[in-house]
Amino acid sequence: MGEGLQFLDIILFAMVAVFLVLRLRSVLGRKPDGEQQQRLNPFRREPAEGKADAGDRLVEFPARPSRSTPEAPVGEISPLEAGLAQIKRAEPSFDTTIFVTGATAAFEIVVNAFAAGDRDKLRTLLSNEVYDNFAGAIDARLSKGEALETKLSGTTTAQIVEAEMRGQSAFVTVKFASEQCNITRDGEGRIVDGEPNRFEGVTDLWSFARNTRARDPNWTLVETRTPQG
Repeated sequence: MGEGLQFLDIILFAMVAVFLVLRLRSVLGRKPDGEQQQRLNPFRREPAEGKADAGDRLVEFPARPSRSTPEAPVGEISPLEAGLAQIKRAEPSFDTTIFVTGATAAFEIVVNAFAAGDRDKLRTLLSNEVYDNFAGAIDARLSKGEALETKLSGTTTAQIVEAEMRGQSAFVTVKFASEQCNITRDGEGRIVDGEPNRFEGVTDLWSFARNTRARDPNWTLVETRTPQG
């Protein structure tokens, strides 16, 4: 009798287990047609329409450059660009357009002041060495009793061709192309060199410098030369 009751208990437990399995499957759902359902991969790149999927691939983000890799390949940055970048880092307010405008104005002032023998005006714009050269030329001219007349055609083009930092000082070289009429007269007013109203093209290379740590915002002319060739 006891064995019969134990057999009935086993059957009852089995029926309860089958019922629970059926309930769980109705809640969780079945795998569609035996295919394994996958969890959504947020890094998975879906295949383009009409193309087969190449597998569960990760999204390919651009590679992050290593710290040892320069931002631009060697050779893409010219020495001029590198020099201007150094000056910009030392003096964030540096602007090439404003600088060229100021350098052009300084060029015209210096040319006219040299012709007029205005040492005071030259002193404010030139370094000591350049001033001594200009003053020496003025003295030599005066010792001969000669006078220089210089006219600019009004159109002077300027282009930065060199730039670099030397310690705390910035150096910028500008190429000036101008049309000038230069006439030298003797003490009697007679023309000894040049022709009136004859303008000739003149190309100069002028280098300006400024201590980027100094409070004085002005640049000084530190060298003048003519292009080679």
